[in-house]
Amino acid sequence: MKNVTLVLGASTNPNKYSNIAIKRLVDKEIPVAALGIRKGTVLGVVIETEKKEFENIDTVTLYLNPKNQEEYYNYIIGLKPRRVIFNPGSENGEFVKLLEENSIETEVACTLVMLSMNQY
Repeated sequence: MKNVTLVLGASTNPNKYSNIAIKRLVDKEIPVAALGIRKGTVLGVVIETEKKEFENIDTVTLYLNPKNQEEYYNYIIGLKPRRVIFNPGSENGEFVKLLEENSIETEVACTLVMLSMNQY
């Protein structure tokens, strides 16, 4: 799998935006990995609960509030993604600065809107 999107804050709850994002990514045939607090599966995508060393991560899309992101700073930087998308409610100036210092692009945007407009 190349150009994988990691959904961080993934949920099996169909009412959560992270769940909808996984489904839309799968529908668009974009390879997906998922990390959340509870194990589960969404359209065949296994939600991991441990910080795995995923390979070929192109994009990390965040569905965590800034306080809950802190424990993932070094982990995400270590994955060396091309970009990190801060979905509504996940905006975090401190983390943006750290990512940019590590030459990782940042976008404050909505993954669902980007996908619907073919701007992903």
